[in-house]
Amino acid sequence: MSDNGGPRGDSRGRHSRHSRDAREARKSYETPEERQARQERAARRAAAYREGAPQAAGRSGKGRTGAGAAAAATSRSRSRKNKKTRQMGSGPVKGVLAAVSAVMLVGGGYGYANFGDFASAGNQADGLGLGEEKDGATDILLVGLDSRTDANGNELSQEQIDMLRAGEEDTTSTDTIILIRVPNDGSSATAVSIPRDTYVDGGSELGNVKINSIYGQTKGNKTTELEQEAASSGEQLSEKEVEKQSSEAGRKALIDSVADVSGITVDHFAEVGLLGFVDLTNAVGGVDVCLNNAVDEPNSGAKFAKGRQTLDGQDALSFVRQRYDLPRGDLDRITRQQAYLASLANKVLSTSTLTSPSTIRDLREALDDNVVLSEGWDVVGLATQMQNLAGGNVTFQTIPVTSIDGTSDDGSQSVVTIDKNQVHSFFDELLGESEDKTDDSDSDSESDSDSESEDSGESWEDIGEYDPASSVVGVYNASEVSGLAAGVGDLVADAGYGIGEVGNAAETGVSESQVNVADTSDPAARGLAKQLGGLKVVEDPTLPAGQINVTLAGEYDGPGTSESGVDEPLEAIGGGSGDSADDAGGSGSSDDDGNVGTPGDDATGEDVLGDSNETVGTPGTSEEATTTEDEAIDAGGDGPMCVN
Repeated sequence: MSDNGGPRGDSRGRHSRHSRDAREARKSYETPEERQARQERAARRAAAYREGAPQAAGRSGKGRTGAGAAAAATSRSRSRKNKKTRQMGSGPVKGVLAAVSAVMLVGGGYGYANFGDFASAGNQADGLGLGEEKDGATDILLVGLDSRTDANGNELSQEQIDMLRAGEEDTTSTDTIILIRVPNDGSSATAVSIPRDTYVDGGSELGNVKINSIYGQTKGNKTTELEQEAASSGEQLSEKEVEKQSSEAGRKALIDSVADVSGITVDHFAEVGLLGFVDLTNAVGGVDVCLNNAVDEPNSGAKFAKGRQTLDGQDALSFVRQRYDLPRGDLDRITRQQAYLASLANKVLSTSTLTSPSTIRDLREALDDNVVLSEGWDVVGLATQMQNLAGGNVTFQTIPVTSIDGTSDDGSQSVVTIDKNQVHSFFDELLGESEDKTDDSDSDSESDSDSESEDSGESWEDIGEYDPASSVVGVYNASEVSGLAAGVGDLVADAGYGIGEVGNAAETGVSESQVNVADTSDPAARGLAKQLGGLKVVEDPTLPAGQINVTLAGEYDGPGTSESGVDEPLEAIGGGSGDSADDAGGSGSSDDDGNVGTPGDDATGEDVLGDSNETVGTPGTSEEATTTEDEAIDAGGDGPMCVN
């Protein structure tokens, strides 16, 4: 039995052979200089482990856990009331930076010369179909991966594995899942944890599963699919490419599941493994925590005295991974993680940390080796955005659950059950609170954002009059849906536009549907973008005047798709309001009950990731399950909050 709350899913360890092969393949792509740099970093870390960082109470033994809470960061508090428990830190910026500390531990150091180095740190993940919606806030999904590799896929040494006290089984469970919402005006922020054992509908391919297994199972299935395709076609992909595509599939599936559970479209993604958590903590010289009682739990290796103490990365990992011998299991572990985060951020933002060249170097190396970021993320811009946060305006939350001792469909696993309607209402309330604060600080800015399309960020007012026939439109299919360009092209022609080339797109690297034009103020291009569901209008200076290109990519489900249900010609806008702008795009669309589904839910009548009117799995009966009366935690206070 692992630290998993039940029998292991089929995905745990089933695809470890693929992981090992991919790691060896990645090593073969290293240059001698890259290999030497990696080995030197590993040697420095090993020396640090032997010498020891700040020590907590005595430790003994190495625990064995399989799925545990991987994690670099996670947020706290369970739920609904606005009562707040203050935690270490002079301001809430520290709370949010703690949650994104796995991405950019020195994010608050925007004034320091070395900060720019961190913008390019970490590995890049693309093809995730992220939203970047102009909905008044930036939404970040932060996950902790229970892996025995670094972010480059390099296998950890035996010494490092022993140090982690996490067992040797290589998995891809995402045992820390946090959704962080940072309003554009920097007035407040909320970090919301999703319990790892939350039981969700993973779609027809996976069925009902724990949310922490979606990444790994999807990655394994994609690996098998790619291998089978290669065997039938005779065209072999490199192990590096298989690893890349399968990892992207896993990340995309998890992002979609979180969006379905929360009703929030994810804008950015960050991923950190077990070693990353340890290295990032050690880089700042350890973190202070406080316990109500002494603990000695061998599964996680957690052995600590009562009271306040400083933990190095190794001990901190055990501290945030422990779930046995805690009254509410994973929910109490989330409380620990969130209390730890504010203390970590307090340490990160101290002057001694941000002005230390050696600390900056260690942080940079930890990010390079252990953190994966979504492609194109402006980390520097986020840090600048967050500098305006005022004290007490950052809270840690956990989604409401219906039970913590529910049962999976086959009766073999203990799961956390949720009512998706309740979770959506919970996030709606959070968004309402955020909007209220934004109204207080800058009502004009808020009213401006109301006129924008939620999906594309384009303002559809005052498009202006135009003659569709004066433009020639090319339609290109960069998605996996056969015949999509032809379907959209027919509607574009019916709307009066001239039609140019219609067919498959070349290898453009475009992952999001868009309208391309030389001048983004062109009313014909903007009108077409609105008619197609609120697509982004992107400048392409290589196009001649009068030429408009439409590239259909990702999960386009607007007019012209068989799923969209659109059987009427596109409305000729010419400056009118149109219906499309009221519900621009498919992501996050609402049904009659106010529930928010994943892309295509409303159009097809099918809930891709589960019926939001039902609870997946069988709820338990534990009196500890109720979360609606719990306190929220903010990042203020004078010291680490004592926890169980």
